[in-house]
Amino acid sequence: MCGICCVVTLCSQRVIHDFLSEDILCHLRRRGPDSSQQLIKTVSDLSYECLFSGHVLHLRGLVTPQPLEDANNNVFLWNGEIFSGVHVGNVENDTEVMFHHLAACSSEMDILSLFSSLQGPWSFIYYEAPRHSLWFGRDYFGRRSLLWQFSNEVDRTFCLSSVTGCSESGCQWQEVPACGIFKIDLKACAATKSLSLTLFPWKYSCREKAVEETCINVLDQVSKDFPDHVHLVLNESKLCLRAPVTPLNKTVSKASGVCPSSNFSNINCVVSIETLQKVLAEEHKKKLVCQFIDVLNEAVKRRVLCLFRDPDQMTREVPSLSHKTAHIAVLFSGGIDSMVIAALADKHVPVEEPIDLLNVAFMMKEQAKHRGTTKRRTSREVQLDLLCPQESCQDPAADSGTHSSCFDVPDRITGRAGLKELEAINPSRTWNLVEINVTLEELKKMRKERINYLIYPLDTVLDDSIGCAIWFASRGEGFISNQGELKPYKSPAKVVLTGIGADEQLAGYSRHRVCFTKDGLEGLNKELEMELGRISSRNLGRDDRIIGDHGKEARFPFLDEDVVSFLNSLPVSEKADLTLPRGIGEKLILRLAAKELGLTASTVLPKRAVQFGSRIAKLESNSEKASDTCSRLKLLSVDEL
Repeated sequence: MCGICCVVTLCSQRVIHDFLSEDILCHLRRRGPDSSQQLIKTVSDLSYECLFSGHVLHLRGLVTPQPLEDANNNVFLWNGEIFSGVHVGNVENDTEVMFHHLAACSSEMDILSLFSSLQGPWSFIYYEAPRHSLWFGRDYFGRRSLLWQFSNEVDRTFCLSSVTGCSESGCQWQEVPACGIFKIDLKACAATKSLSLTLFPWKYSCREKAVEETCINVLDQVSKDFPDHVHLVLNESKLCLRAPVTPLNKTVSKASGVCPSSNFSNINCVVSIETLQKVLAEEHKKKLVCQFIDVLNEAVKRRVLCLFRDPDQMTREVPSLSHKTAHIAVLFSGGIDSMVIAALADKHVPVEEPIDLLNVAFMMKEQAKHRGTTKRRTSREVQLDLLCPQESCQDPAADSGTHSSCFDVPDRITGRAGLKELEAINPSRTWNLVEINVTLEELKKMRKERINYLIYPLDTVLDDSIGCAIWFASRGEGFISNQGELKPYKSPAKVVLTGIGADEQLAGYSRHRVCFTKDGLEGLNKELEMELGRISSRNLGRDDRIIGDHGKEARFPFLDEDVVSFLNSLPVSEKADLTLPRGIGEKLILRLAAKELGLTASTVLPKRAVQFGSRIAKLESNSEKASDTCSRLKLLSVDEL
């Protein structure tokens, strides 16, 4: 994973370095702590200049500083992982492999074919020097962040970056839409003193009619906030990228609303493991579940093995305790998504290597209020609060003398239960349940210093809650149990697995049940199709920026192209049955897979969003709605610093 940035100026009188602020560079370096370089390309006769900035997190092959440049002056910045589609050897670096393939492309169609063949998350910037072209874009789901900023007409400057910094008045950043890849003809733009972007869209079918039918809406939506001197056009040849997944199967059975593959009565269905066992007794269902496990297992395998490991550790049969280093972490609530990911990771991570389970909890509101009235504490007292022994969390209003842990939020409770399930599956594995405890004071401090810039340009209360929860969780600073005693621990894992994509594909949200009740399976199909269509703008860019801020890489097994294609091929009634109660019907195929993998109580846990499970929601305000603009996310301008 990397932090990448490019600045393009057309006839600007300012030095190009002035357009890349120190705070943006600082954020980029946090994403890529292993190597930082810059390169400037000045084309004086055409009056344009480009600055390329690359910051590398070393994960595969040899450390490969970016930007890369070849003998033809082509320049490449890559923030991605190739898991399939283009061969990358065990000791090769995928940045070099991609650059080699790009340099061999002789036409636009060649470039589009190359990116259409990739499986894995990516964003990129490619300067094709002989043609004075700048290419950039994000993968089909938008799993890697890339933002753009257009300056005013006077400067005529264009910026691309993985992350932003302090905002300058009138020059807002926006996420580059994951609707295709873009090309800028720098020679033509320098001549006209305006910026024209050409779009090559993603499509299931590259028939000319199919492209024209939807691209007008895409063009309008993307360009609605552009300055007057910036234009977006569809490429004249109607070329497109081939979508890497199959279209959603929208087949609905005649008995709409009833799962055709279930032979047992849905009336008075009990939420229990035995109910799942009854469903698995059906041969057809069992076969589908096994196919799902196979494809998801392969997705997890790619994501835990495509990673540089210490060769000594890989060959040491019985390593000493001091050499047991976790390379893989899971954002872990103990819920069905994270439990399945952890169970599958266990099949492929070397047995002597720990797996870190990152479990975040925010101090429960009553305790936070009480602490706000007490005197300022020493650093030692703060640490004791985070460890949260019974004495420090006594309820001041309780007369009975009973105590409760101030961080025993729902996700902490299910996380501890989930740990026991995983230990039962593989007792020889070291499972580190990292209990990450966040006080209200630290939440406010880190939001102001770091998190608000990463969530930006998103700005809702929901973005704030989820973004803050993921930031603290992925930082991995907390406590683990060592022989019954909690001790401070910081996860060294560079790869963080997350379960995002499961709810969106398998009807996991409560709104899906509302939609099904109102509009049946047809309405549910439309809702699920919309979910994946907007996941890049609602979730993935933000989550990549958040997790990347710790010099770690987010990987999304449920959004593996083969997993999505498999699930898209099934009718919705095979994936979920919302005539069944919560804890069974939503994400039914995943619950059945969990049962097959040997998981127990977690298989029937109902969906609980991270903002509620970690108790960050409503912590600072009871009156706000999730969709409200969050005043706490207000960025400072350069002038306010």
